[in-house]
Amino acid sequence: MKKIVVFTGAGISAESGLSTFRDSDGLWEKYRVEDICTHEAWERNPQLLVDFYNARRRDTMNAQPNAAHIAIARLQQSIPSTRIITQNVDDLHERAGAKNVVHLHGEITKLRSSINETATVQLKGWEQHYGDRHPDGSLLRPYIVFFGEGVPYFTEACEIASTADIMIVVGTSLNVYPAASLLQYAPRQAEIYLIDPGQPAFTPSSKIHHIQKKATEGVPQLVESILSNAAERKF
Repeated sequence: MKKIVVFTGAGISAESGLSTFRDSDGLWEKYRVEDICTHEAWERNPQLLVDFYNARRRDTMNAQPNAAHIAIARLQQSIPSTRIITQNVDDLHERAGAKNVVHLHGEITKLRSSINETATVQLKGWEQHYGDRHPDGSLLRPYIVFFGEGVPYFTEACEIASTADIMIVVGTSLNVYPAASLLQYAPRQAEIYLIDPGQPAFTPSSKIHHIQKKATEGVPQLVESILSNAAERKF
């Protein structure tokens, strides 16, 4: 059985109504990154960040997994070796039924220690209260990888990408590094499918197939094709 790796970005969740950061009407148009997504911002005005991510968390809880999330979860359930890596901080993959998702940029439903980037706690509901503390004694902060911080699970993601026979890329501009470099870790013989209605940041080739459709259309169609091939033992 071929190993499948799915790599998703903000575009897949945008179809569930969650605002992206980089689109023309995205969150960066309303907020300066220096004010809500850096360690300096956390030290300067932590209440602003708490309020900002509380709002993002509330939005996430109100959103629902879409057909693309559901299709990816179905793919993993049918081919359990399928691994999912996401740039997204929402939990829509998990709520669709996916397991062991690697979140490169953190998880909006969790808080983390201020001194240990991987020491996290699950938040009940959507509201964080500034001043709450982790069991290690440090202030709890949103479990978000701020600009300028390391990506804790990037090495694990690279190792996963290096095992891919098929890599499916959905809803990412491939402009956010280091995450965008994951494709470079895929084996040379791997088949790569980019599902995006726009133009790819790389040139399609014999092993890179551009499916120029939105996620909720292209992902279910590709998953159906993969599962049909698997059923016919073409894998």
